[in-house]
Amino acid sequence: MLLGLLLALVASAFFNVAVAVQALDARALPRELSLKLGLLRELARRRRWRIGIGLAVVGWPLHAAALNHAPLTAVQPALAAGLLILLFIAARTLGERVRRRDVLGVLLIVGGEAGVAWAAPNRSGTHTHGAGLAVALVALGAFALLPYLFRDRAVTRGFAPVISAGVAFALSGFVTKLVSDDFSSGAYLSAWLWANLVGAAAVIGVLSENSAFQSRPASQVAPLVFSAQTVLPVLLAPLIGGEDWGNTPLGGAAVLIALAAVVAGVVLIARSSAVEALIARHPTELAVETERG
Repeated sequence: MLLGLLLALVASAFFNVAVAVQALDARALPRELSLKLGLLRELARRRRWRIGIGLAVVGWPLHAAALNHAPLTAVQPALAAGLLILLFIAARTLGERVRRRDVLGVLLIVGGEAGVAWAAPNRSGTHTHGAGLAVALVALGAFALLPYLFRDRAVTRGFAPVISAGVAFALSGFVTKLVSDDFSSGAYLSAWLWANLVGAAAVIGVLSENSAFQSRPASQVAPLVFSAQTVLPVLLAPLIGGEDWGNTPLGGAAVLIALAAVVAGVVLIARSSAVEALIARHPTELAVETERG
């Protein structure tokens, strides 16, 4: 369990710094590219954005390795801890003052994750097969793709891209468990197939999240995305993820209480002025860089 959580914390650091780096360049591009592959093509030409994607790519095998040692119920909330790194960077590099609500958010994330780790069930190396798994994956995929079916200005500037990003990253996180399960059991072909689904979900998540950053402040995008990708996989764990909450404290209620604390901390930190300043900073500098070629 401890090794799994440590790996998850390292993966979280890569994921969260990647988000901050990517958001900087997304804000400099025209909003007309929202929810279009052209946005990714333009972003891929920017060295800083490529570095951000590279960080996320490095973080994924660490995430998969964490799931090989600890249950999804404990690993997924641990990924939220990377927000604390963004808060630290903002305080150190931007001189942003850490407020009481930020401290409360830190305590909620740390305490909530400790509670989840304590109450989490034993790791399961199996998962549900058949209709239940298929329905869950199709439903998540449909929600993630929904904004792309109604791609008008009202949709691209609303909360649809934010929700799409959160659901897509939740799908990616849950399917990563399937990759870990099959790889550890020697089912390498199915693990590879699941990994392809992880990649597809990640592409949708990245495109939707960067589209959201073009039109909405970080204080609105980050809390919803982080909350969705934290909560949804954990809720799926006892349903189709093969994890038994029946023998956990309070029959699973302790897990939910601790998870709620993590989510509350995520919302407080993601909405803090320090983290928002870090993610949203330098839009004018980006415009100057663009004009200079």
